[in-house]
Amino acid sequence: MMIPGRPMNLRDLRYLIALADHRHFGRAAEASHVSQPTLSTQIRKLEDELGITLVERAPRRVMLTDAGVEIAERARRVLAEVEQMRELARQARDPEAGTLRLGLFPTLGPYLLPHVVGPLQARFPRLELLLVEEKTEALLARLRDGRIDGALLALPVDAEGLEHAVLFDEPFVLAVPSQHPLARRRDALPLAALQDSDLLLLEDGHCLRAQALDVCHLAGAGEKAGFRATSLETLRQMVAAGVGVTLLPVLAVRPPVAALPNLRLLPFAAPPTRRIALFWRRSSARAAMLQALAGVLAELPRALLSPNP
Repeated sequence: MMIPGRPMNLRDLRYLIALADHRHFGRAAEASHVSQPTLSTQIRKLEDELGITLVERAPRRVMLTDAGVEIAERARRVLAEVEQMRELARQARDPEAGTLRLGLFPTLGPYLLPHVVGPLQARFPRLELLLVEEKTEALLARLRDGRIDGALLALPVDAEGLEHAVLFDEPFVLAVPSQHPLARRRDALPLAALQDSDLLLLEDGHCLRAQALDVCHLAGAGEKAGFRATSLETLRQMVAAGVGVTLLPVLAVRPPVAALPNLRLLPFAAPPTRRIALFWRRSSARAAMLQALAGVLAELPRALLSPNP
């Protein structure tokens, strides 16, 4: 039965979202920093308040009802709006202070950050930058839900409801073992040099995989069967071990990344590239701040983005 007069509690909505994310009372409670009985009790109170069942409880499984799924999604939007109100207040007090949650994808974050953390700290000394590393689809979901403020992504992406600023184009180079026939080349490669090659690629879900496959299709190359790497470092090590060849974004081969003795990096005459942009919600209270952040990120030294190793 619905409880009349009891105001809906934002904390209870957060508990419901945690349960929707984890599908387990214990893990949801741990993520919410409360005891499991507390979380369970508050979910019951929310159900009583609404007069409906939100959660199907089974001994080893937790599922949300159809209504529970819909209310959890609406709760995400409500909490995102509440955070926007808080952020508006923080911005009014000091536009360049506070915490900014920035998402990056795994084939960019570790290689870009050493070059931009210093300039960002110098430009925004009162800003606390919290970094979230996820694959592209997860970052887009977090951005739209308000769990992060901005995300560095490779174009193209589904940008509905989002704004973006283009930062730079990052070229690809070809990584081959030192004993590979192409390793003897001293001139820049035409893309046709990849024809009939089978490249080592990342596993599904990495945007770099899709970008590399696009290059493969243009060049008449294919994917090496039976192998998909989980990281760029795995790809580098496998190439150095003589297993095959691959495409690497140029930031992933710049210092402080250590060179591998059996790895040759070959530039293309007309290098394929990926375009990196900073995205934020169109409704974001931090739009001006994120545009200023994009300005700093776009000032990456051009030498770092040269296709010549």
